[in-house]
Amino acid sequence: MILVLNGPNLNLLGRREPEVYGQTTLAELDDLCRHAGRDAGVEVTCRQSNHEGVLIDWLQGAVEDGASGVVFNPGGLAHTSVALRDAIASIPVPVVEVHLSNVHARERFRHHSLTAAACAGVVAGFGPAGYRLAIGYLATAT
Repeated sequence: MILVLNGPNLNLLGRREPEVYGQTTLAELDDLCRHAGRDAGVEVTCRQSNHEGVLIDWLQGAVEDGASGVVFNPGGLAHTSVALRDAIASIPVPVVEVHLSNVHARERFRHHSLTAAACAGVVAGFGPAGYRLAIGYLATAT
């Protein structure tokens, strides 16, 4: 099973800054991820929270939940959370960080991710297709 975690404000996809994040809603993104998993022969479980501690709990529980890998869009917490970075580093399964927008073409504070260094890789700027890429990688790497 691949766990897909989405962080703060991603519950507003499709309504929040569509010129940056696109028209796809979180429900549509979850469907895309489940279909990508089926295409790759793996089950996908999707979760979203606006709360850092909940995301940490889900990361720490990923192995017990049966996850062989995690696709993680930490949203703005990527740029601020040492605690999320440490949670990623503490688990024995690969994590791929995903961002819908190209964070390197945006505000300067978004150019550095604290969480990325603990991840197996990062996909940014490809919109929802980035999730499909991450799921495809994890399905073959695990």
